[in-house]
Amino acid sequence: MSKKGAIVLSGVRPTGHLHLGNYFGALRNYVKMQDEYNCYFFIADLHSLTTHPDTKELREHVLSVTSYYLASGLDPDKCVLYCQSDLPQTTELYLYLNMLAYKGELEKTTTFKDKVKLQPENVNAGLLTYPVLMASDILIHRAMYVPVGKDQEQHLEMTRTFGNRFNHRYGEVFPEPQAFNFGEQLLKVPSLDGAGKMSKSENQYATIYLSDDDDMIRKKVMKAKTDSGPTEPNSEKPDYIVNIFDLMKLVSAPELIEKYEADFNACTIRYGDLKKQLAEDMVRFISPIREKAKAIREDERALSIILKVGAQKAAENAEKTMDLVRRAMGLKYF
Repeated sequence: MSKKGAIVLSGVRPTGHLHLGNYFGALRNYVKMQDEYNCYFFIADLHSLTTHPDTKELREHVLSVTSYYLASGLDPDKCVLYCQSDLPQTTELYLYLNMLAYKGELEKTTTFKDKVKLQPENVNAGLLTYPVLMASDILIHRAMYVPVGKDQEQHLEMTRTFGNRFNHRYGEVFPEPQAFNFGEQLLKVPSLDGAGKMSKSENQYATIYLSDDDDMIRKKVMKAKTDSGPTEPNSEKPDYIVNIFDLMKLVSAPELIEKYEADFNACTIRYGDLKKQLAEDMVRFISPIREKAKAIREDERALSIILKVGAQKAAENAEKTMDLVRRAMGLKYF
């Protein structure tokens, strides 16, 4: 199978604004992938209902995420861009795969256990069967490659399990999807507070969003954790200082990074200057994406056409899969 024939699938939940981690961890690679693979990228609005049952802002979030996808370089003529809820075949397959998923294995899922701790008053069936819906998203297109982070690898393994169970019980329909990162090491963009990676749902002041205005970017960067500096030449950097240098590597010129590395090793580094430089480089990188997304968002008619056309293309492929599924299961009665 040629690269262009191999199907790549990925989605993002519209539960908040996209951030720098989304861009470098996913979007940047999606833009490369669309030229070499048959790509389906979707907005996972159904997934968001498991933790965000209030849907008042859902429409705005879906359109915002779509705008940032396009502003980052995704081209609807090169890839299929659609909203998850616009593809009813996904929910039909979700129903069938639920019959092949067992309560015990779903309860052991790391993300389920984590979410139960975070929202003990809202442990709904959708939260429990989240991996089944994710499997449906992937298998509905019979995708071969799925760009996933470490936290989603267990779900991808479960997708293979559900697909193989279906194949064993009803006949061969689904391939075994593999994790895919475009041949590069998966990037984890560190948060500004030195605790883990940037996140849509954790500390918002430690996360730089693609929608942040210039002053907000500067304010957040200047609050990044530092200390009084090294006291001995060539000292080992603390994690939170490593994080700042890692962020610089994403947006700053190599010679600037070399300068501050040398200053650190010589114990002459001024963290205020370092953060000011990082802040300006962040502003220069993010502001064009933000302004382009804002312009795209203002043309709501064009956005709706892109999502409708994407849903039609996705439905064509999904319906081929569901025809195979229904025939294999014996649900095609006439």
